Amino acid sequence: MSVKVEALTKIYGDQHAVDSISFEVAGGQITGFLGPNGAGKSTTMKMLTCYLAPTAGKAMVAGYDIETQSIEVRKRIGYLPEHNPLYTEMYVKEYLRFIAGISGYEGNISKRINELIEMTGLGVEKHKKIGMLSKGYRQRVGLAQALFSNPEVLILDEPTSGLDPNQVIEIRNLIKEVGKEKTVILSTHIMQEVQAMCSRVIIINKGKIVADNSTEELTRQTTGNNLLRVAFKNPVTASVLKSIPGVLDVEQKGKAWILFYAANDDLRDAVFKWAVNNDNTIYEMEREGRSLEDIFQSFTK
Repeated sequence: MSVKVEALTKIYGDQHAVDSISFEVAGGQITGFLGPNGAGKSTTMKMLTCYLAPTAGKAMVAGYDIETQSIEVRKRIGYLPEHNPLYTEMYVKEYLRFIAGISGYEGNISKRINELIEMTGLGVEKHKKIGMLSKGYRQRVGLAQALFSNPEVLILDEPTSGLDPNQVIEIRNLIKEVGKEKTVILSTHIMQEVQAMCSRVIIINKGKIVADNSTEELTRQTTGNNLLRVAFKNPVTASVLKSIPGVLDVEQKGKAWILFYAANDDLRDAVFKWAVNNDNTIYEMEREGRSLEDIFQSFTK
């Protein structure tokens, strides 16, 4: 129940859209697949789902080769593309019944449709034509389609696009629940989404993988220095703060200061003692790490 990619490549003319990438994603894991526009994310997903044939390399999905066993791959994969293609003249339940037919679903179709409508929160819209739905509800229909055959592998390209904040939380919870039993690869530009759902992050840039690690380890490895945000009652200067033992550098942000210090240290005691000895009061003190946005930019700029 895994996805295994070896030197996968897609070339258009002189452009290497995907340039010999390799990775493996195990079951029960939600992996964030990130990259700027044009980095090769969607091309990779289209190859894994057999929409595009690779120029070179190979990929196995749930144990089947995407080129020589594409029908078997398609049976075991659920795919929500970035631009969710739907038949807008169909009613929601009619469309899901159509999906059951073309996917060869062998179970109780009516029962499965009702399960998916409840699972994706489509209940209030289930009797409408898809063309009458908001973008958010169309996205839910697309997700129901991807989940219909209870696939082993789920590939989602911008799954919460167009959803309001409440819907985003519901869909995130659904994906996290599904991810306990399936292999899930999730592409998104929303970093909070990655932090909320993904245990692992793969970053692709200009067709090559530039980072691949757990979210926590990626943050730890790329931070280098720790950050301490401090706000004082009385004004202080950068030179004075740099004199505190352990402070490597400082940066002012509004009324607060960001103090940089070595990753294995804890600067809070030293700052507290300095404030007491200098008759100053600490209004705010909080340790910070680099955000996933910062890490993403450092690998792709």
